[in-house]
Amino acid sequence: MNVLSLTAKQIAELVLTGSLSPVDVVEAYLDRAKRLNPKINAFITIAEEQARRSAEELEKRLRKGFSGKFVGVPVAVKDVISTKGIETTCASRVLKGYIPPYDATVIRRLKAEGAIVMGKTNMDEFAMGSSTELSAYGPTRNPWNLERVVGGSSGGSGASVAARMAPIALGSDTGGSIRCPAAFCNIVGLKPTYGTVSRYGLISYACSLEQIGPMTLDVDDCALLMEVITGKDGFDSTMIDYKFKWTPREVKGLRLAVPKEFFGEGTDERVVDKVWTIIKLLESQGAVYEEISFPLARYVLACYYIIAMSEASSNLARYDGVRYGFPCDLSSPWYDSYSKVRGEGFGVEVKRRIILGCFALSAGYYGRYYLKALKLRTMIRDHVLSILKNFDVIVTPTTPFPPFKIGERIEDPLALYMADVDTVVANLAGVPAISVPAGFVDGLPVGAQFMANYCHEDLLLTIAKCIQDETKFHTKVPEEARL
Repeated sequence: MNVLSLTAKQIAELVLTGSLSPVDVVEAYLDRAKRLNPKINAFITIAEEQARRSAEELEKRLRKGFSGKFVGVPVAVKDVISTKGIETTCASRVLKGYIPPYDATVIRRLKAEGAIVMGKTNMDEFAMGSSTELSAYGPTRNPWNLERVVGGSSGGSGASVAARMAPIALGSDTGGSIRCPAAFCNIVGLKPTYGTVSRYGLISYACSLEQIGPMTLDVDDCALLMEVITGKDGFDSTMIDYKFKWTPREVKGLRLAVPKEFFGEGTDERVVDKVWTIIKLLESQGAVYEEISFPLARYVLACYYIIAMSEASSNLARYDGVRYGFPCDLSSPWYDSYSKVRGEGFGVEVKRRIILGCFALSAGYYGRYYLKALKLRTMIRDHVLSILKNFDVIVTPTTPFPPFKIGERIEDPLALYMADVDTVVANLAGVPAISVPAGFVDGLPVGAQFMANYCHEDLLLTIAKCIQDETKFHTKVPEEARL
């Protein structure tokens, strides 16, 4: 039995029956991660020592009767989520050497179910990017083609799962950062309803948009991970009282809305064909679809980036060398020290977003940009909810194109932002959305995205399960990860 070919659910079941030991599982994944990471660069930190220690402690607890949903399962964690005793950098020089003294709530809940943190994954700096090229630790490469990007900003988490360097991973999704790498890596990625997963311990980029969520090889692991990480948390005042539970059902009778604007200009025809194949598949299983219009689609990207950059400029003010960041020179004037810390600590994209966010929030332009974006966000949310009154889900491509070459768009920020054009709607509206493998274009994965009403993740997983069972795309393994 090759443990690396198992899902998280299968690993936990075998550990509980005594057929596998947590130490053997961890050693297998650590060995693979150490061998592949020099090529793929999925991990910033492989927490070898901590993972081994956790596995040994878990074995002792198992002998005393301990049980859990993720017993002995290694989990890769995006480097923006705090992990006690493990360096957390947000892929930025400014946080190099920072070791949180506490676990994020999601990590605490996973550990309570027997999961083992095996490392921190690469990402765009402070989650600002769409390709995982904007990391102070270098780009992550796509296991399906090492010359291609992996999607962002949770690209390291996506690559680690696709390359079987970890059976499951956690990402964070501010404008598609879980779903884009899921699509580019041929895995399942879910952005939960805003407020259903605690953000305590998530290092903030844009508080009103971001959400922690699962990235997994299959739908069953995604559902199991959601069961563990959802639920009210006293450390996060923005949460709603919701606990995820999923019972699979048929898709027969489900109503799909297909907004034509997300299949038009700027979207690769080969991607459109693959997503329509998925829609037709669902129709053959009893779902019904209708093409609709989403006239606000042309404004979603501008609206998203004004709000996200404004919130980023506020959230990142704390990295001044006094509160966070490497120590400033106290012998210099404060403004020189601040400038040095932030100038040397942040990368070019982070600086760009801070400057644009400060501009949008400035006294002379607040009404022209930020306030207008907030009003537009309300209109977009209302339009999404009005569609979901008549339909169960909205279907779009996850990204408008397949994985592009590393460096191809890096000099043109607007071209890079276009990767998020299909996904930001869900973050602006706060609704859940999932990316499901939808096939391949020239050997590269593409994804189909489904959005549902608040707390209807069960519908999304029902549709994803149907697609998974009918296509088996999730069983395909990239050449770099052949076992």
